[in-house]
Amino acid sequence: MADGPTYLRIADLLREEIRAGKWNPGDRLPSHNELADQMQVSITTARNAIQVLVAENLVYTATSRGTIVRNQEVLESVVTDHIRPDRPQSAHDIFEEIARAAHREPTKEFSAKMEPANPEVAHWLGVPEDSWVLARTVVQFLDNEPWSWEVSFYPRDLAEATGIDSPHDIPEGTTRRLADRGHAETAHRDTLVARPASAEEAIVLGVATGTILLDHLRIGANHERITRATRHRSIATRNRLAYELGDDEGSDVIRHTLGISYRPGISLP
Repeated sequence: MADGPTYLRIADLLREEIRAGKWNPGDRLPSHNELADQMQVSITTARNAIQVLVAENLVYTATSRGTIVRNQEVLESVVTDHIRPDRPQSAHDIFEEIARAAHREPTKEFSAKMEPANPEVAHWLGVPEDSWVLARTVVQFLDNEPWSWEVSFYPRDLAEATGIDSPHDIPEGTTRRLADRGHAETAHRDTLVARPASAEEAIVLGVATGTILLDHLRIGANHERITRATRHRSIATRNRLAYELGDDEGSDVIRHTLGISYRPGISLP
């Protein structure tokens, strides 16, 4: 190992092993105890070495599985796909469509609850502060790797009228559910910000505090009202967001020129 602090030299060694293919995406690295024994160092030194790789987004930590090597592919999401009027009917939501098109295995952790609207959510939905809104939270995983954290807020009366207040995930997605129940969204406003992860976001996504995230806020509406506010947070270096605007003929020209077949979620280098 090169000169320098011991924990950095261990991190350098592990990094090179990952790049050389000794450790593949999804592989578990030695535990802190195992690494300390192998390198004849303290557990603190071993832990610090792993934290260097966590900060570089080369690995993540899972409570039940230890330190896992991350997939280094960038997942491209065409974020206008799920609102295309000619989107094919499917029993899967847009996240599952994107994941499976990229040959990744999607899973989720879902929860839903009614809660008082804080000032920010009340502003997004155009409802009184402290009025009841439905919050639907989904932590999304690809091949068991934490990928994104999405929270969607809906006015209570709309959630109850459309069955979105279900305590279970909706397989086809809420965009289709709203449309099927007579509340199709006709307009969206997206705001994208790149910013450092908070301590809470770092825990959920398995990254170091300060890791740059993409914070994507989408406000949906129909001709009468705001229907939702969805906040989607993901790791900036592992995600690419694309928008396709205009008619199908022009979009086909762009896809053909770029060598992109039309399907959501193409995994690109």
